Amino acid sequence: MAFDFRDLAAPVSVAPMAGGPSTPDLAAAGTNAGGLGFVAAGYLSADAFAERLSAATRLTSGPVGANLFVPQPSAGAAEAIDAYAAELAADARRYGAELGEPRVDDDAWQGKLEVLLDVRPAVASFTFGLPDAEEIGRLRGAGITVAGTVTTLAEARLAADRGVDVLVAQGPGAGGHRGTFDATARPSEEPLDDLLAGIVAALDLPVVAAGGLMTAADIARVRAAGAVAAQLGTAFLLADEAGSSPVHRSALTSPEFTETVVTKAFSGRYARGLHNRFVDDHEAGAPFGYPQVHYLTSPLRAAAVRAGDPHGVNVWAGTGFRLAEPAPVAAIIEKLTGG
Repeated sequence: MAFDFRDLAAPVSVAPMAGGPSTPDLAAAGTNAGGLGFVAAGYLSADAFAERLSAATRLTSGPVGANLFVPQPSAGAAEAIDAYAAELAADARRYGAELGEPRVDDDAWQGKLEVLLDVRPAVASFTFGLPDAEEIGRLRGAGITVAGTVTTLAEARLAADRGVDVLVAQGPGAGGHRGTFDATARPSEEPLDDLLAGIVAALDLPVVAAGGLMTAADIARVRAAGAVAAQLGTAFLLADEAGSSPVHRSALTSPEFTETVVTKAFSGRYARGLHNRFVDDHEAGAPFGYPQVHYLTSPLRAAAVRAGDPHGVNVWAGTGFRLAEPAPVAAIIEKLTGG
């Protein structure tokens, strides 16, 4: 394996957070602080992903990771998505926005694989499923460590059989989209500690623990249970180097928001974020249909951000969001590791 998480000076991975929070500066700062920073490829063109990944590698002499969404067949039915568009019409009028055009694409999958092979980050991780065995072989042959995000022991076994080098065990406290392979399944609620214990006992692969981890005690606990490192996203949403929007930052610290909820209302796939008006208004009517629903609501969500309204946009966050603090990444990692 070209890269080993056990060699990190700080056993912390700054999670990939697509849609804005992940920046080259955030990734490089995580690495420069002794951990491993990730660049998120989700929702970017292959060219934009290449630019961001290359920028991150220029900002550090250490390892950088990259994360791709694995394309899957959409479960969306045109009639259900049309009905949801009609339901959202009032929101569009509220923000003076047009709804987006629902579509299915593969998030520039092949182009992004070629970016990985060209730039050669230390680690390539995957969410929503797995590359095929030939693709994993090409990446490993290029010296790239391959990590699979899993949410159940069954998914972990599939990833191990497919040939990944590392497993990222993602528990239910994670913010944003879970890595669940089945796009229509409600994500497993198995506690991270139980998931981690089961995977460590069953499979002979290094495991990175993720999902709801926010403190030094959290990291110490999962490492004592066998994780080689901990992956944290929400803990870095308020970092100086993060690209979180002002609306996102403000909502995370506002007393108005007291809990997170798992919802498919924004993207057609389950994800965890702050419980807001949009979820209350639309969860019941939201169909499965990723990425069509993501594209349908994208202009609406962007308009809500422009209007400064946290009730009209997904504010992805894990269950421990109240513990997030504004600070440089280096200071956050120092606090997390007792350095």
